[in-house]
Formats: sequence, structure tokens, C-alpha cells
Amino acid sequence: MDIDFRWGGNPDIVLAVEAARIASIPIQLKDLQVFTVIRAIFQLSDEIPCISAVVVALLAEPKPRIDYTLKAVGGSLTALPGVSDMIDDIVNSIITDTLQWPHRIVVPLGGTDVDTSDLELKPVGKATVTVIKANELKNMGLLGKSDPYVSVHIRPLFKVKTKVVDNNLNPIWNETFDLIAEDKETQSIIFEVFDEDIGEDKRLGVAKLPLVELECRRYKQMELRLLPSLDMLKIKDKKDRGSLTIEVSYHEFSKEEQLRAVEEEKRMIEERHKLKEEGVLDSTMDAVDETVSGVGGAGAGHVGGGFAAVGNSLHKAGKFMGRTIAAHTGGGNKKNGSTTPVNSIQENGGAKPRPT
Repeated sequence: MDIDFRWGGNPDIVLAVEAARIASIPIQLKDLQVFTVIRAIFQLSDEIPCISAVVVALLAEPKPRIDYTLKAVGGSLTALPGVSDMIDDIVNSIITDTLQWPHRIVVPLGGTDVDTSDLELKPVGKATVTVIKANELKNMGLLGKSDPYVSVHIRPLFKVKTKVVDNNLNPIWNETFDLIAEDKETQSIIFEVFDEDIGEDKRLGVAKLPLVELECRRYKQMELRLLPSLDMLKIKDKKDRGSLTIEVSYHEFSKEEQLRAVEEEKRMIEERHKLKEEGVLDSTMDAVDETVSGVGGAGAGHVGGGFAAVGNSLHKAGKFMGRTIAAHTGGGNKKNGSTTPVNSIQENGGAKPRPT
């Protein structure tokens, strides 16, 4: 069952943004609203109420629309360029990795022990990707040329990246990665080319390869056109960003391979938690990591709880352009989530788990 869904809440989050550890400007995030289409799948049973569990997820198309208000308390957002974009990236990463199909919330019903193993998300295959080279990248360097590297993922939680090639707009990498897929029909491989820089790395271009276009056990070399963004409606500079040459193949898991992939994924998530506790991880992906745990626990049974986790995880964003982002959550007024139909929803145009 697909349902038009509208959810609103006021998490009352204040992000304390410190510029060079000298000045701090509180930024308030308010009035979080989500407009999307939810897919609900019911597991039937012989006992009343005849439904033993329900699976809830957001559809990727039309793309979920997420609205919120950012307000600088006692200052101006223009003093911190890029903060709005950074928060957008965090929110979108969290939604994509925790709530967007094939990722889902599984809610047992009926008050008795229910076997939901068939409803849980499981690895179904592996994409082996070789990042070969890029051509005619955009030069973002003030002195010399860009220092590019490529970040690759199916799930934002599990990103891998190539080495950095210094001062080169036509870099060669020839590096191979394994990426785990949970749904070949709907998931894609995302390639992002960055220029390594002091502070924030600048994105040179991005490309998307749907897994459904791949044939099992057949290597395919292709040249992908790099775009400024996957959502071109928001981009003013639509100039060519060059191309990325890759080789890719897809392997469908047997039952035994699937079980091994599940154990490997658990091991890598535990490793991420240890690195985070040691202070090694303090990036945007910490926010995603925290929300994965939050939705799986307190969010069970409440779709709105998953969106609340988005807000509550922003304080995990870590460092951005030399500015430390922290957050304080207050009580605030909360609006109840609803399934009121929305008349118009706007369309905007894991790796083998290895921490980056």
C-alpha cells in the first residue's frame, strides 16, 4: 500500500557553529516538515488482528521533500557560507540510509513475539567496481590544479574512496572496491569526485549508475558523465564537469554468501562504533550512524520517530570547514505526525563496509 504522507514537527535544535574557535553563532533549526510517499507492507497471520507486522519505508520517487527553517540567533547565516548546504547533505544522507526504500522500519504488532526475519533488509548481491580514471575535471584549485579523489557508495553509511591524485585534471586510479546491495531493482551506485582541500573538500562532479542496468557476472566498462548535482533543478552552473571511466560487475549472493555478508556488515558497524568512541570518526557519517541505531530502537512503531531522529542526530555532524557544529535540543512544541493526503508532492529532479 502506497500512501501520501505529511509529517511535521518542531525539534527546536540549536546548532552552535564556531568559526575558528573564536566566535560562535547559534543556528536554530525549526519547523521540520516532510512530504513524501510511504510504502506499507503487511505480514498476515492466522490470529486476530490478522496482521503480525508492518514494514514502513519512503519511496525514492517522487523524491521526499524536506522543508525546515534555519535561523541565526543574533547573527546572519551569510557569515557562515556553506552551512545550509552542509545541513541539507546531512538530512538527505540520514533519510536515504535509514528510511528510504529498500531501507525500512519493521514494526511487530499484536503484543506477542513475532518472527520478522523475512521482512528485514538483507544483502542480495555484490557490485565490484573499478574506478579507472577521470577526464577533463573542473579545476577548483587557486594555485595549480585540483587534487581529485573518488568517493563511491550504494548506502551513504558505507562509503569507500580512492587515493588522492595531486595536481591533475585527468587522474588515473585503477582501484577496485566491493559494494553490498540490498535491492538490485531500486538501488544505485553513486560516484562523487572531490578536490581535496584544506577545510572542506569541494565536489567536482557526481554520477549515478542504477544496479538494474548491470548483468550478473559480466564485466562492463563505461564512461559516466559527471554532473554538478544529481538534482539539476537546484543548480545554476550547468557546465560540463568531465567524465569518469569505470568497470563494474554484479554478483548475486547464494544463501551462504548472504549470511556471511550480514555478519561482515555487523562487524564493520561495530568497528565504526569503536572508532567513533576513540574520536577517530567525527564526520557527517556519524550522524547517519547514530540515526541507524536510533530508528531501529526508539523509532519502532512510529514513523515520525524516524524523522525526529533526523533532527536529534544533527549534533553528530562533526567538523565542517574548520567550524565545530554542536547541537542542543530543547523541549519545544511538538506537532503530531499525520497521514493527511498531500495534494501535490514536488519532484526534485554498502560498500563492502569500510569506514572512510
